Amino acid sequence: MASLDPDPGEVERGDGGDGDVDRPPLPSLSEHGHVVILSGLSGGGKTAAAKLFEDLGYVVVDNLPGELLPNLADLVSGDPQRYARVAIVLDVRAGNAETAYRAMRGALEGRGIRPQVFFLEARDDVLIRRFSETRHRHPLGEGRGIAAAIADERRLLDPVRAEADIVLDTSDLALRELRERLFARLGEVEPDRMAIQVISFGYKFGLPLEADLVFDARFLRNPYYVEELRDHSGLTEPVRDYVLAQPGAYRFLELVEGFLDFSIPAFQAEGKSRLTIAIGCTGGQHRSIVLAEEIVAWLRAHGHGPVAIFHRELERG
Repeated sequence: MASLDPDPGEVERGDGGDGDVDRPPLPSLSEHGHVVILSGLSGGGKTAAAKLFEDLGYVVVDNLPGELLPNLADLVSGDPQRYARVAIVLDVRAGNAETAYRAMRGALEGRGIRPQVFFLEARDDVLIRRFSETRHRHPLGEGRGIAAAIADERRLLDPVRAEADIVLDTSDLALRELRERLFARLGEVEPDRMAIQVISFGYKFGLPLEADLVFDARFLRNPYYVEELRDHSGLTEPVRDYVLAQPGAYRFLELVEGFLDFSIPAFQAEGKSRLTIAIGCTGGQHRSIVLAEEIVAWLRAHGHGPVAIFHRELERG
């Protein structure tokens, strides 16, 4: 599977090389349109994401000095036809990233515009490799190593990450997968409801960086060792039946659902805008997928959400 980069700044468009992308249904427009704030780590895929937004007809504003952000908010609110869809890229290049983010968000919300905030990140080893391969300069890398610059950038951007509606780990995403995950969440802004994402993953490939809660399903028997199930995923009925037939499966679901029933209202009361729940097994192909699907069905049936699901390892070879 092709990776999102090698170049964190330049990524080919589309899957067929012709520059086209599948255009998803766009979010319905409020009185002031739809505004995205796109932030994240350098090398995390923001340039690729910005190009995808451009393909959807968004006006993309990148690296605007912090002093001009209130003027941009005036433009967006004053000309809703021209600026019906806007994506604003904000990161450490703005100087004080947290101050710039709060200035932009405050200016927009003060004009009745609730922006949707995306935050893109990747593992340190992936970021280091991307900068090494492209020879791009890290914006905080003057006079020190790339690892130290990345650590400092994580610290500076942590307040923005904490308030983001959607956090995406692009370490192992192909461009098509980044596009699908971005576009699936467009317009998913409900100020009074917390957005929930459930991720299935394989421990052998590492924990999802964006996870707030992680649950381990490796105590269940692994369908991988059943020859007739090995090549089937947890989305198929035979694997689902095999996993859920085990005595511990429903008890696990009861415990997790009970904890979520207790904790989700508490997270919401604390003002949390998003919650990412990760369910892991060894390879991320069988047990974690079955249990993640069951948890998502329970969340939706009990009115929690909006709820999205992502099976991280499903397309691995």
